Amino acid sequence: MPARVLLADDQKVMRMLVENILAASDAYTLVASLENTKGADVLCREQNIDLALLDIVFADGGSGLDAARAIKTASPRTKVVMMTSMPEVSYLDRAREIGVDSFWYKEVQDLPLLTLLDRTMAGERIYPDATPELMLGNAPGTEFTPRELEVLRMMTTGATNAEIGEALHMSEHTVKRHISDMLEKTGYANRTILAVQARVLGFVIEG
Repeated sequence: MPARVLLADDQKVMRMLVENILAASDAYTLVASLENTKGADVLCREQNIDLALLDIVFADGGSGLDAARAIKTASPRTKVVMMTSMPEVSYLDRAREIGVDSFWYKEVQDLPLLTLLDRTMAGERIYPDATPELMLGNAPGTEFTPRELEVLRMMTTGATNAEIGEALHMSEHTVKRHISDMLEKTGYANRTILAVQARVLGFVIEG
């Protein structure tokens, strides 16, 4: 019997591409194709979904990772595959923590999507070895510490140094030191440019 699939992606072209990939295989039947994740967990439970394919960042502010967590709670038997073109450096770790079964970068296709789905349904957990290398100014993503990334993520929201310090339980002086270190690594002239470029490039995503 074909695996029952739920697809959620706010990009119409991507949804059509995945729909065509699924239609070309006798192993899958598409039950729902959504432009957001609202109610995805309920659908998975009530429609006996075997496989959920989820984008991560949605235009309405929704999060595929939040939806994955809800699906794993509502329908533990449903396998979840995350799909994204955003190289946000925390996504792989967050997906593993949630229990996502496999992870697929849209622009860096180590495996064809159908192959990844077949292997996932056979019980494998397939993740890329690392986030696609992304430069932020003069620095590759691997040069940033987890704490620097937390500060940078809050910077992209427009938070002040004091607000960042309060949220991350560190002194304002320590926040300034992290920002100074990141400016030195990237070569950017000021914190505004650093925050804007981090957001535009998808280096870190708010929330």
